[in-house]
Amino acid sequence: MAFTLTPSADKFIRRMLRFSSGASGFRLAVKAGGCSGLAAQFDVETGPRADDEVVVIGDLRLFIPKDSLVLLDGVVVDFLETPTTSGFMFHDPKKTGCGCGDDVVKPTHTPHQLREI
Repeated sequence: MAFTLTPSADKFIRRMLRFSSGASGFRLAVKAGGCSGLAAQFDVETGPRADDEVVVIGDLRLFIPKDSLVLLDGVVVDFLETPTTSGFMFHDPKKTGCGCGDDVVKPTHTPHQLREI
């Protein structure tokens, strides 16, 4: 099972690790839900928990719970930071609708395409 980090997600994770002394990895847990289909919880950790898989991407060590790893299969993990919001975004090419429970038209733009208002 594999997922991809965008450069902005990579940068955010590195920033979190740099400012957290004693941390050896970044824990990313996801669950189904939210408009993107996944909701994230994250923290810096000194080591993996018992149910975590250690995923190494370059020199980054990510601690991903096994059930989250299944949900992240094939997903592009992005980090969006604007003046009004910030957080992880998940682009799942297998997803066909909104994870909110409503039948909503799927957005046609990619995670990095910004529109001016």
